[in-house]
Amino acid sequence: MAAQLTILGSKGGPAIRPGGPMPTSSLLEIAGRRIVVDCGLGVTRSLVATGMNLKTLDIICITHLHSDHVLELGALIHTAWTTGITTPIHVYGPPGIEGYWQGFMAAMAFDCGIRVIDEGRIPIDELVHIHTYTEGPVFEIDGLQVDALRVVHPPVHECFALRFRGDVQVTFSADTCYHPPLIDFARHSDILVHEAMLVAGLDALVAKTGGGDKLRNHLLASHTTAEQVAQLATAAEVKHLVLHHLVPADDPQFTQVDWLAAVQPHWSGPLSVGYDGLTVALL
Repeated sequence: MAAQLTILGSKGGPAIRPGGPMPTSSLLEIAGRRIVVDCGLGVTRSLVATGMNLKTLDIICITHLHSDHVLELGALIHTAWTTGITTPIHVYGPPGIEGYWQGFMAAMAFDCGIRVIDEGRIPIDELVHIHTYTEGPVFEIDGLQVDALRVVHPPVHECFALRFRGDVQVTFSADTCYHPPLIDFARHSDILVHEAMLVAGLDALVAKTGGGDKLRNHLLASHTTAEQVAQLATAAEVKHLVLHHLVPADDPQFTQVDWLAAVQPHWSGPLSVGYDGLTVALL
């Protein structure tokens, strides 16, 4: 299996608009494993579009519990189950992930129960293993090590950047404002996957969603501008910068040209502006 990163959904925020990208999710293929990072709406269809057989679903990592990162977690697992998976699925998430899963199972109790009786399936809760992590080591298995760093994404306290180390190193920022500890956490990563925001796009976004000053203040306090991302990537000496969780992501006034204009004065290395289906090969 070639090591690579695929952006399944590149949009920051939960709204879906005609012709626009889907919310946040990624597929990381590293150390012989396929790892789904975050499960925004559309993750299941996007995984299938990569050619992945859902019966091989193995490891899922959730950075935090905002809906654009976790809304389709249950649906992805359930679909893998109805596809015929019989091997364990391990979900690693922040505190609160157990409550999400319990709620999903309660909502789907009739369907899950009847399929066991009527179709002879293994009970889904026998296959799914929920693991709660906090800052520090998340897991280590078969040459793959994953570590977490708490980032600053108010008002969400349990939000974590994740660093995956195997034959290569890939760091995901999760959602965060500019956070200097990420420099050391991501240092020398082969890829830094970092959220990014264009401040010039906020007026139109706030007007479109009707959030007013409260939404504007949240965005400015909780997210990282494209310029700041570039500065952080340069300080961390990463090899390739991938912009992800784009805000705004579906405004035709802003194109790749605008993202490049914001980043390139502060970053001289390889750069990919995320879009749904983007694949980046790893060395």
